Amino acid sequence: MTASPTPLPVLIAGGGIGGMALALTLHQIGVPCTVLEAVPSLQPLGVGINLQPNAVRELMDLGFDDTLLGSIGIPAREWALVGRNGNDVYAEPRGLLAGYRWPQYAVHRGQLQMLLFNAVVQRLGPDAVRLGQRVVGYRNQDQGVTALVESRDGQRHEIAGRLLVAADGLHSAVRAQMHPQQPPIQWGGAIMWRGTTPGIPIRSGSSFVGLGSLKHRVVLYPISKPDTHTGLATINWIAEITVDNTQGWTQGDWNRRVQLSDFIHHFEGWNYGWLDVPAMLRGAQEVFEYPMIDRDPVPTWVDGHAALLGDAAHVMYPVGSNGASQAIVDARVLGAAMLQHGVSPAALKAYDDKLCAPISALVLRNRGAGPFALLGMVDDRCGGVFDDINQVIPAAERDAFMARYKAAAGTAIDTLNAAPPTIAAGARVPGG
Repeated sequence: MTASPTPLPVLIAGGGIGGMALALTLHQIGVPCTVLEAVPSLQPLGVGINLQPNAVRELMDLGFDDTLLGSIGIPAREWALVGRNGNDVYAEPRGLLAGYRWPQYAVHRGQLQMLLFNAVVQRLGPDAVRLGQRVVGYRNQDQGVTALVESRDGQRHEIAGRLLVAADGLHSAVRAQMHPQQPPIQWGGAIMWRGTTPGIPIRSGSSFVGLGSLKHRVVLYPISKPDTHTGLATINWIAEITVDNTQGWTQGDWNRRVQLSDFIHHFEGWNYGWLDVPAMLRGAQEVFEYPMIDRDPVPTWVDGHAALLGDAAHVMYPVGSNGASQAIVDARVLGAAMLQHGVSPAALKAYDDKLCAPISALVLRNRGAGPFALLGMVDDRCGGVFDDINQVIPAAERDAFMARYKAAAGTAIDTLNAAPPTIAAGARVPGG
């Protein structure tokens, strides 16, 4: 009897969080895949991110338990907005304390990527990830797709696959080919400076705190447990101002190391006793500057045998802590679509039909400041200075605002808790 030919793999462009989550998902459901990543070696780069309970649920279904996730971060206990005068605007428990069945985690982005990468290599084998291979284009075929790949030495070659899923980020070459008329990157005027500083965690000990006004604020949260000897945790922070953007982004680099003196003057005097912002900023060994950017949504994430995922599909302002979370959810929804429709364009269409429109709406909602819009409401109503927030925005109005955002982001507690697993345990695609 002649053996059946080995099916072509699903090609994944990009070895970030979304790409690795998809590789693990495909392995779980019995679909061969190959990850093509542009960098020659993966390093744990980046700073802090939050993983919402909807993403943590998916990671746990992939076998990452509290011990593994706790090795790269800590469960979040509180989310709070604080006005420029130091008074609370809004605060709520997060994760298990809020009633979710799964925690929310504050983690180091690069360490999460490496955790997923190591799992891919362990489960799929060392050849599952090809480093130094950038996908620069694609061609749809009758029965599959051909990825156009450029190696580090500039040589180009082609790789055949059943499907191509582009998880290649903000500057996705696949998206550019799929939507050649897409507008340029959108910058609304916000500049972020990011760093980490050893410090004593405030409030609950694991609180996400947004302090200031809509256009002039600091965000901070711990991403490690306190050291048993010093009591100091790694505090991830973002300092942000909004400026006139009519001239566009003039710094050239989208991510560059800067000196503290370049921006600390914006936050001098921000000392509340319970938090000394200038001291926190000065405690960072290095600081990086980023413009807060996104892209206008596109009408579809799919072209034949090719699809977009993660930031390639929906790069969004980091105001709702859901960029990385949504990339993980994307991967799981795509895997579920393959269980229903096979490894086919029909699966890509089902994935697109389910996520493209609502997540595109979330991109625009986050462009409108997402949950931080509450600070804008405070600015508009009282100039940002108040003694009793209930006299400015009643509690019922604040709660309703946050409920609407959670529903849009897919993190409404009752809905998420009641939802069945995206991929049932043991589910496999027939024929792989």
